[in-house]
Amino acid sequence: MTHLILQAPNLVAAHIEKVAAIASAGGVQELGGTAVRLLDVDGAERAAVEDCCAEFGMDYAFFEQIARLRDCRILAMDMDSTLVNIECIDEIADMAGRKAEVAAITEAAMRGEIADFAESLTRRVALLEGVPVSALEQVYEQRLRLNPGAEHLIAVARKTGLKTLLVSGGFTFFTQRLQERLGLDASHANLLDVDNGKLTGKVLGDIVDAQGKADRLRELAEQLGAGAEQIIAVGDGANDLKMMALARYSVAYRAKPVVRRQANYALDVSPLDGILNWFRLSH
Repeated sequence: MTHLILQAPNLVAAHIEKVAAIASAGGVQELGGTAVRLLDVDGAERAAVEDCCAEFGMDYAFFEQIARLRDCRILAMDMDSTLVNIECIDEIADMAGRKAEVAAITEAAMRGEIADFAESLTRRVALLEGVPVSALEQVYEQRLRLNPGAEHLIAVARKTGLKTLLVSGGFTFFTQRLQERLGLDASHANLLDVDNGKLTGKVLGDIVDAQGKADRLRELAEQLGAGAEQIIAVGDGANDLKMMALARYSVAYRAKPVVRRQANYALDVSPLDGILNWFRLSH
């Protein structure tokens, strides 16, 4: 029995009915005001459903069966533009009047046009030389916001017993604050070198790149004895793909096309806690 979850901030009954007809759904279950589950659908109509959902601005997800969230073990997330609304490095650069140069490199890296993430990060961080550490504090306080649904998703995941992991090609200055604020189990990111209260334009230690993210997730999975079907991994850029490949529930959140194509699921319009609608939450 194949299920199809449809969700959008503003679900329209006529749109649901059209998708239900295309997929020959055996029934419709409401999952709150922003999501429905279509029962016993024809999985062969996936392409037509995809086109229809794109036209109507709905997120969709097919499942052979609806798993219990408590059977998952790990929720792993990227930080910049996934957990939070900004690319932190671009905003730090903005404080120094260098946002355009840094953002152009960030964008190319996210699209997968710069294959070597470490090289792209090194180039961007070099442009931050001389920026006072106080600028990072300003970015955190004034510009960084959690993306919609992030807090609820993490709270429910933690309450249900999942381990929560934040893995970022960004900086520990931000990941450590978010880990503390959200009660995350672990976070990994890059450490900026500081001298006399200013950034030197260098990163200390090994750079957390695509492979680094995947390695951190794999280590946690091995510790917990968690298989791919027990892992949810959420990201938006090319350097999240190796991490996402380890997860049955690989989720492209407002993602670049290269990520959207390779992820098993996508949230293009729904908040992050839309992920919860794919699972049975009761014990």
